[in-house]
Amino acid sequence: MFRFKKKPEMMEEAENSMISENILSIILVFIIVFIIAFVLEGIYPSIIAYPDIKQTFIENGIYDSGHRFSLKETVSLTMPITSQEKIFIVSLFCTAFGTLTAIVHCRCVEGRSFGSMGMRKRKAVPHYLFGIFIGILLMTSIVLLSVLCGVNSISFCSNADYGKILLFLGGFLFQGMSEEVIFRGYLMNSIGATQKIYLAITVSAVAFSFAHAMNPGFGILIFINLTLFGIFASLYIICFDDIWGACAIHSIWNFTQGNFYGISVSGSGNYESVFRTSSESRYKILTGGDFGIEGSIFTTAVLLTAIFLVMIKINKNQSADEKKDG
Repeated sequence: MFRFKKKPEMMEEAENSMISENILSIILVFIIVFIIAFVLEGIYPSIIAYPDIKQTFIENGIYDSGHRFSLKETVSLTMPITSQEKIFIVSLFCTAFGTLTAIVHCRCVEGRSFGSMGMRKRKAVPHYLFGIFIGILLMTSIVLLSVLCGVNSISFCSNADYGKILLFLGGFLFQGMSEEVIFRGYLMNSIGATQKIYLAITVSAVAFSFAHAMNPGFGILIFINLTLFGIFASLYIICFDDIWGACAIHSIWNFTQGNFYGISVSGSGNYESVFRTSSESRYKILTGGDFGIEGSIFTTAVLLTAIFLVMIKINKNQSADEKKDG
């Protein structure tokens, strides 16, 4: 049976801080920090989108009718605007504010070191580069499985705008890092400092999944897959005892999905891409529906395999450490 024989160094570093030992307190504070990060990330994109959003609200009677629009209705009205290519690219770069918010909280409130967030100098570059390879491998495996099973077909985009594609790459490098720092470097390691590692992984993975609940097409299988991705990313960080590889995997997973294979990333829509992937099936369990291929059973299979392999790697690392100590 797989078990963690000791905590990684980053969690041990986090123990020497002002983190509460009450997990409910940690989660409550995290929610507040997450909301602050979300607001900061959305300020500039909202300013850009405001004229179109205002016009949409007027046309749908939000300003002059007695009808109270729910959050879901409001999101459905604003999503086509905020998903516009220009605004979406800006939004990706603005996720840097989420990274900064988490770092400021960990450093100034919890009194944690950068190392306790997984931001270690040792082997940072090779770990990041290897993470790029893993991210490409995972998403390519998912897409090719769907093509081999006749669920999707791929065609080359002869008129792709590679300048925009590079902008998306830069944006996703910020976006992937932001979510890893917030959910793993901050939340997982804060919980892991005072609680069991299994609990830290589970809470951070579920929180990551719920953070996507308002995205188009969100459902049960998507929730499961996002949770599996969170578990995989958590284990990967623990395996290498730093956050760089997971940041790279997350960023390149999204970029490869959206701007290489031309698939909607978490329901965001379709943008400039090298290839365009088209659905040949009407079954959402196979295609992922509006959310994209992340919501398909192929993603479930690949992530379960990835989790199994990284657990084997962790077990080997632990056995090697025991031999050194012995």
